[in-house]
Amino acid sequence: MGEGTAEGQPVWDGRVILCTERLKLRTFLEADLPHYAALNADLEVMRYLGGHALSRADSDTIASAAQRSFATTGVGKVAVERAADGVFLGMCGLSVEPWYPDDLEIGWRLARQFWGRGYASEAATAWMGYAFEVLDAPRVISVADVPNRRSIAVMQRIGLSLDHYATLADGNETFEAAIYALPAAAWRAAHARP
Repeated sequence: MGEGTAEGQPVWDGRVILCTERLKLRTFLEADLPHYAALNADLEVMRYLGGHALSRADSDTIASAAQRSFATTGVGKVAVERAADGVFLGMCGLSVEPWYPDDLEIGWRLARQFWGRGYASEAATAWMGYAFEVLDAPRVISVADVPNRRSIAVMQRIGLSLDHYATLADGNETFEAAIYALPAAAWRAAHARP
């Protein structure tokens, strides 16, 4: 695991955790923060993530929390970089959310100009492998607003199936959620080496 400073501040080291054919999945660099803030200020990106643009301070707080979480627990939604040119695409990773504290949740958030290129599916698939092969998770879930068809399509592409629907609270707001899941046994069966 990475380490934070004695004061609990994140270390912006850009440490590569996983690589795919086109991506580096790594902890955040300070240079990523303006790009991350820009995607968090895009109302289309945020449509199903609270529905409002985030301030730079709020965006930085999310990145800092993810960085600290990964350093201390080995899970956190961290940076996605395009390997060919080092461009910051967004974030993806695993987290433990209060709705389902016994499960690892896979999630992603990419800048809109990178949608529709398979990056979310590629990054999420790599993190699913990490969840099952490194962390030995019994299952992985993903949660999306019911009308968020783009995210639900990614969930289906990476092998998750509808588990149930629920009304979930996010602060003072509630939303209708589709919860998709994949048990470890199903992952291992689909990814067994001959």
